[in-house]
Amino acid sequence: MTDASPAAGLKVAVFGFDLGEASQIRRIRALLALGCKITSFCQRREGTPDFTPEWENVDLGLVRHGDIKGRSIALGRSVLRAMGHWRSIAEADIFIARNLDLAIIASVTQRLAAMRAGRARAPLVYECLDIHDLMTAEGRKGKIIRWAERHILDQAALLVVSSPGFITNYFKSYQDHDGPFAIIENKLWLGTQSSDRPCRPAAPVPGDGPLVLGLVGSIRCQTSVELLFRTADLMGDRIRIRFAGALHEHALNNFHQELAKRPNCEWTGRYSYPDGLPDAYAGCDLVWAQDMWQRNTNSDWLLPNRLYEASWCGCPSIGLADTQTGRKIVADKLGWVISDESPAMLVNLLNRLERSEIAARAATLRDRPESNFIQSPRELLPMLAPALSHGAGSQREETRKPDLKTGCGQDV
Repeated sequence: MTDASPAAGLKVAVFGFDLGEASQIRRIRALLALGCKITSFCQRREGTPDFTPEWENVDLGLVRHGDIKGRSIALGRSVLRAMGHWRSIAEADIFIARNLDLAIIASVTQRLAAMRAGRARAPLVYECLDIHDLMTAEGRKGKIIRWAERHILDQAALLVVSSPGFITNYFKSYQDHDGPFAIIENKLWLGTQSSDRPCRPAAPVPGDGPLVLGLVGSIRCQTSVELLFRTADLMGDRIRIRFAGALHEHALNNFHQELAKRPNCEWTGRYSYPDGLPDAYAGCDLVWAQDMWQRNTNSDWLLPNRLYEASWCGCPSIGLADTQTGRKIVADKLGWVISDESPAMLVNLLNRLERSEIAARAATLRDRPESNFIQSPRELLPMLAPALSHGAGSQREETRKPDLKTGCGQDV
C-alpha cells in the first residue's frame, strides 16, 4: 500500500482533541497506512483510557468534559506546548486539525513556527467532527464562536466532514461557506490486514425467545438510553436490551441504578476496537443506531460510525426517519426507521417485524461489498489533496487551495 501511495513520505501534523479516542486512533493509523510521516499534537480527554501511540505525539494536556471555559483557557497553554516542537511544525507538509479549538491551536502554531523558520505556511485542513450546540446557539456566544470558525474556514485549504448533512444544514445555512470540502464517511477501520467478516446465523432465532435490541459503541445519549429503558418496560420478556461499549457517565443519569431495575436489560462492558466488534454485535438482532444527544441539530445531521459497524457485522439498524441517519438507512436498505422517538412507536415497529424479515435483511447486509462499510486508506487521499496537488516539499504558497476537478464547494 505505502509504496504505491502518492502520500508516501508526506509529513503530516495532526492536531487532535483526544489521543486515546477510537476515531482519532483509526484516522491516524489510516494515514500511517498511506505512508505518511505523522506527528500528532493531541489533548487527552478526562475518562479516556490510557493509550500509548506507535507514532510521535506531543501532549497538549488534559481537557475535562463539558468544560468550555477550561478548553478556551487551554488554547494558549496548548500553543506553548506545541511550539516546544516548532521545527517539526515548520517542516510539516500539511496540517490536519480535528475540531474547531484544535484548528485554532494549529493555525496559531503553524503561523508562529513558519515565521520563526522563515518559511511559508503549509496548508491547513479543518476536519469538523461534530457541530457543537454553541455553533448554532443564538446570542453573543454563538456569534463569537461562528466568527472564529469563519476565520478558520477562510484560512483552511479544505473542509472535511463525515456527513453531507453537515454541509447542507450548517456550513451552507449558518456559515454561508462555499469553499472546497470533502466528505469522508465515518466508516469502520480494520487496518491494512484482511479480516474475516462476522458470520451470523442464516436461520432466524426461534420465535419464542426475546428479541435483542442493542446500543453499541460510545453510550452517551441519555435520550436513547431512556427510550430503550422505556421500551424494555413496555415489552417485558419479549425484548432484551443490550448495551455494549464505553459509558460516558458524565452524560448519563443514574445508568447503573436504572439498569439494575430491569431484568431484561444488560450492559456487557467495554470491548476492544476493532477486535471486539463481532462479539458486541453478534448478540443483537437489531441495533438502535440513532444519536439523539443534540436533536434538531448535530444529531439530525451526522452519520454515526455504528451504522457502518452494525451493517458490516450483518446487524440491521433502526433510526429516525427525519434524520440523515434515517435517510441513509432507508436509501441503503440498512434496516428500518420510525417517525418519532416515542417508546410506543419503537414498540410498534418491533412487534410488527417478523423474525424471518430481520434475518433476510441481515443476510442482505452480509452480501453487500465490504467497501460499503470499511474504509480503505486511499479514501483519505482527498483530505491530503491540498498538499498532493502541489507536490510535497515544493515551494509553498501562503493561501493555496487544492486543485479539485469538481470545483469549489463540491464533495471531492
